[in-house]
Amino acid sequence: MMTEASRVDLTNCDREPIHIPGSIQPHGCLIACDASASVVLRHSANTADMLGVSGEINGAELGALIGSTNAHDIRNALARSQTGGRASLLFAQALANGRRFDIAVHRFKGSSILEFEPAGEGAAQPLELTRAMIGRISSISSIDKLVKDAARLVQAALGYDRVMIYQFGHDGAGKVLSEAKRADLESFLGQYFPATDIPQQARALYLKNTIRIISDAHFQPIPVRPVFDASGEPLDLSFAHLRSVSPIHCEYLRNMGVGASMSISIIVDGALWGLIACHHYDKRTLSMAQRVAAEMFGEFFSLHLNALRRKEVLDAAQAARDALDSFLRHAVGVQDINDTLREKLPDFGKLIAADGLAMWLDGRLTTIGSTPPPEDMPLISRFAETVAEGQIWATNRLANVLPSAEVYADRAAGMLVVPLSQRPRDFLFFFRKELVHTLDWAGNPDKVYETGPLGDRLTPRKSFAIWKETVHLQSAPFTEQERQFAEAARSALVEVILQHSELLADERAKAEVRQRMLNEELNHRVKNILAVIRSLVSLPTDDGETLESYVTSLRGRIQALSLAHDQVVRGEGGGALKDLLDAELMPYRGSGEAIELEGPHVWMDARAFSIMALVLHELSTNAAKYGALSRPQGRLSVRWRLDEIGACHISWLETGGPIVKPPERRGFGSMLIKRSIPFDLGGESDVDYRPEGIVAQFKLPARFVALREPRAATREHAIPYAPLGTEHDLNGKTALIVEDQMLIAIDLEQMLEGAGMTVLATATSPRDAFASLSKGTPDVAVLDVNLGDGTSEAIARHLHEKGIPFIFATGYGDGGVIPEDLSAAPIVRKPYDRETILAQLRKLVAFRAVS
Repeated sequence: MMTEASRVDLTNCDREPIHIPGSIQPHGCLIACDASASVVLRHSANTADMLGVSGEINGAELGALIGSTNAHDIRNALARSQTGGRASLLFAQALANGRRFDIAVHRFKGSSILEFEPAGEGAAQPLELTRAMIGRISSISSIDKLVKDAARLVQAALGYDRVMIYQFGHDGAGKVLSEAKRADLESFLGQYFPATDIPQQARALYLKNTIRIISDAHFQPIPVRPVFDASGEPLDLSFAHLRSVSPIHCEYLRNMGVGASMSISIIVDGALWGLIACHHYDKRTLSMAQRVAAEMFGEFFSLHLNALRRKEVLDAAQAARDALDSFLRHAVGVQDINDTLREKLPDFGKLIAADGLAMWLDGRLTTIGSTPPPEDMPLISRFAETVAEGQIWATNRLANVLPSAEVYADRAAGMLVVPLSQRPRDFLFFFRKELVHTLDWAGNPDKVYETGPLGDRLTPRKSFAIWKETVHLQSAPFTEQERQFAEAARSALVEVILQHSELLADERAKAEVRQRMLNEELNHRVKNILAVIRSLVSLPTDDGETLESYVTSLRGRIQALSLAHDQVVRGEGGGALKDLLDAELMPYRGSGEAIELEGPHVWMDARAFSIMALVLHELSTNAAKYGALSRPQGRLSVRWRLDEIGACHISWLETGGPIVKPPERRGFGSMLIKRSIPFDLGGESDVDYRPEGIVAQFKLPARFVALREPRAATREHAIPYAPLGTEHDLNGKTALIVEDQMLIAIDLEQMLEGAGMTVLATATSPRDAFASLSKGTPDVAVLDVNLGDGTSEAIARHLHEKGIPFIFATGYGDGGVIPEDLSAAPIVRKPYDRETILAQLRKLVAFRAVS
């Protein structure tokens, strides 16, 4: 494809169109047909000799060329293959010349591409080998052992002289993590190579086509004729195994003495994590069956690696949480929090990997490990004041933003800053050394590589030297996960320091400090909520609990806190018990008979409301998962009353659910239900696990509750949105979203589309919404109550007139702005919970279907 004027060299190889080389490797031949695989449109120049055919190939009927039976088998294989995906395979197909071929067929960009290779060994033996290889690594529980053993297994199974597991870094550079090689070969283990060694277009192809084989690094490309079709388009060989290879890459292999190679993509979460790179120092051709076996092993390796990486994240989060909890427990009751922080500095090293830590507190410096010189720390502290601004800040190139840091880059090239106070003066620093400071070439220093026309640039040693040059004055970057750990530490430490500062200051000083930062009442509430969240996060998980389950439970509890906090802030310092029950039980209402609520209009103050939000959330969630609300015939009755001294008695009764057994161990949810009200409110809690259903009794002291008259409601024109027991499938249904916050709208779109719905439009204003409705009618709509300076009331009335059901989306305290005649419409609160909003939409669709 490259003309003499545009010959590939080191200046333009990153733009080389390697997916349309116009040629193939010579260990097979290629035929390209029309989409139905009827007529041959292109072929490789070696087709006639390899297949034993004569005459004009282009324009010939495929059946006439290779036999009608083979053509029929190929069309069936094409029908099984995915367009633009993995090829379908046919093994040991006999042609008229008596020879047998393995055939790979796929369809891409309107062409049916057929690749013929001389038949190798049967598929059974390589597949059995793959099964054994997978069995060897399936029980491995560490990433280090996985990459080490995988290299040895691939070398033993496929016979290559060298097999390497190669990982890409955040900047595209690569490192050899493990290696299995012939004893006399130089080692590349631990070496780094620059991102330019594998151009971006090659990485993109590694994602599409997960295995790449070069049978002979000295091969002469076999042209595909014609190069261009009638419309002037070349043949795209992105998914073809026989696709020719960049001459730059072939020269690199030849310079190393490599005669053949294979690369297997390692794909994690849709991204190219690395490669299993195989080198052989002579020609080597794998059969199609062997290649498929290697591909299958690579895919399992990728899945297992991903699972181990997720486990490492969970373990790291647990370790960070344990370290932070240990400090917080130790900090309770100490006289001098600053001395405690300095004393516990080594413990903070368990949160984030670092070569050194420093703490700048009240003008005093404490350090451990590799850090900048003490005389430079005042300057670094003043610099941190300008960039941190009360938030986490990090860089892996400190010298780029603080030029004086270049002189000590060998000790601290990267820095993460954790502010420890509201005012920018006290900091915890994590430092990392320059990445290449201790790295040297591990191989034979006398090793002589060959040099092709492009010189020694295309050798491993020169690549390593270029990598060292490109990462000079850099450290390993701080990951997003590490930044999250640092933010958790910052929040906890700032809270502890503030609490101790208040204990040491008089009442007047406290008032002045709080007045400068924020309203005293809001500050108190926020600190309480943060303390509760800290407890939610820090308590141990149940045995066997998955990360997904832990995150789901934590999200639900924090959302219950969000509901309570929103009502306290927007309301009158508290909220109604009935409103709280309605909000928590809304996702589980069926026909309207499953849940019965009865009691006077009891108002709870801010403290009681927050506690009851968590307790009722746990009870509701447990009832939906394991109790009465998990069965269609289940019933829940909640009744409450005020006694003669004003205390509120609440009765929670479940019947008709599964047989109840007392829990064998107390989880966090059970402890929260049992202990929150007595501990925080001085009230009473009793939970009886009866076989026929849970019975819970609670008592809230009189000082936290009061009897208030409910707001008068007029429902003459109420919308008939009675909840239905039947929920319809949302697949194929259409929706209109009216939301003026872009990120919230995107999140909601993903939830609805994930359930199979089509979002007709997302409008940010009433005008946009009416314009969208003029073009099409949705099945349902989700309306944000507040839209900038206005509301969605006009849209709701229009939808009601047209008989289109809708949901109001709102912060909990915004319900008062919904007109009375629209107040029967379902309400979901923000932040959205996926299951809650989808359940409400299913009920709306069901209602419309029967109305």
